[in-house]
Amino acid sequence: PRWLVRVERAVKERLSMAESEGLMPQDLINAKPVAAAIKEFFGSSQLSQFMDQNNPLSEITHKRRVSALGPGGLTRERAGFEVRDVHPTHYGRVCPIETPEGPNIGLINSLAAYARTNQYGFLESPYRMVKDGVATDEIVFLSAIEEANHVIAQASAGLDENNRLIDELVAVRHLNEFTVKAPEDVTLMDVSPKQVVSVAASLIPFLEHDDANRALMGSNMQRQAVPTLRSDKPLVGTGMERNVARDSGVCVVARRGG
Repeated sequence: PRWLVRVERAVKERLSMAESEGLMPQDLINAKPVAAAIKEFFGSSQLSQFMDQNNPLSEITHKRRVSALGPGGLTRERAGFEVRDVHPTHYGRVCPIETPEGPNIGLINSLAAYARTNQYGFLESPYRMVKDGVATDEIVFLSAIEEANHVIAQASAGLDENNRLIDELVAVRHLNEFTVKAPEDVTLMDVSPKQVVSVAASLIPFLEHDDANRALMGSNMQRQAVPTLRSDKPLVGTGMERNVARDSGVCVVARRGG
């Protein structure tokens, strides 16, 4: 980064001066460029935003946002259709549904429910290991590059009581294509059907029976709901409500039940 170069130059300048013998490290390093860089990042960066605080969901969604804009990224005008479109590698990493409608469509995305970043900043998705047609409890996190050669069954694949795949042909993903394979060829399996979508989309009941455009509008509008004075539980839920409320960090949570 620029500020590091500035600090380096200042240190070299000090060292090249004659009286560099009795100098301590704090005499060499000038804190001003570092402080300025941090202030600039948190104060005026495009990616440092004022938190959406309509309701618990809007907070947690804002914190889980993935953007292609900002410094070192794209601009709205330059981004073509290919960049904005849903890609096979989004599966389990970035939600294909939740994105703004308008000029930012496809450039601002939401992290999928079980996705995480690895040490290199790539998004990883969890999978169950499958050995000889039997789904184990061992879970591996893989990036899009690492998973390409695997044969990955869906979470809804039929299993018997010994966790053995029962279908003669299993619907799988392989080399970014959908196909069918024998159970013995399967190497991984999805963890949950929810791993494809984001937190907001996973709150929509019967999401699989929804039109994608409507689901997009629904997951965006849930974030605009104003909390009522007397909260009431929904008649139909998906089971994710508790996790969202707890993980948003807004709600008061009792240490013990009762």
